[in-house]
Amino acid sequence: MAAVVFDIETSGIPPELFDKAQIDYLMKNAEKEESEEKRQQVRDELIKQLNLWPLTAQVVAIALLNVDSGNGISLYCADEESEMEKKEGDKTYLFISGDEKRVLEKFWEYIVKFDDFVTFNGRSFDCPFVMLRSAILGIRPSRDLMAGTRYQSPHHVDLLEELTYHGTTRKFNLDFYCKSFGIESPKSHGITGYDINDYFRAKRYTEIADYCMGDVVATAQLYRKWKELLSGIKWQG
Repeated sequence: MAAVVFDIETSGIPPELFDKAQIDYLMKNAEKEESEEKRQQVRDELIKQLNLWPLTAQVVAIALLNVDSGNGISLYCADEESEMEKKEGDKTYLFISGDEKRVLEKFWEYIVKFDDFVTFNGRSFDCPFVMLRSAILGIRPSRDLMAGTRYQSPHHVDLLEELTYHGTTRKFNLDFYCKSFGIESPKSHGITGYDINDYFRAKRYTEIADYCMGDVVATAQLYRKWKELLSGIKWQG
């Protein structure tokens, strides 16, 4: 059956776009600190974390990669709509830009073309994030990405769950798994997920799109390693 790897990048909504009640709620932990200096440090850290939650951040890129063909699509937020195709060897990557609503609508159009999907930490982050952001923007998802359970999801392979045996062993980030399995890490090209807020504010949209595509290329390679070496092993009595 056809499988697709997908990954998202997110950027926190600027704090000034929230009303006072929302800001007070988001910053309430800072008020527990005794000094103003410490309170400001906590506020700054909380602002950096806004990109972690779908009610305080937007999806700024989604990349999808066909596991069989290796061809991919990167959907990303930008000031103008555009479409561009890149070739790397025998692989084709399509880059489509627009606002967040267009990115999510395109994602739901593409995801239904596949039987199964692969993520890295998708059940805890990417899947609920795109489901909720879509609903907030008035978009009805074409699939329930959260169907099933953590331990049994027939159409979803979350590699972080599989490689930790559902939390039995320690979690590592994608960069660490890639390097351990001899896969070129997408983090080795000078940008990481921690940089997305700054890149988005600086309008470095295509760099975010490229980075997101690099993540799914690496995740697909990690998936092939897992499938070949660890998936479907049975007890031989």
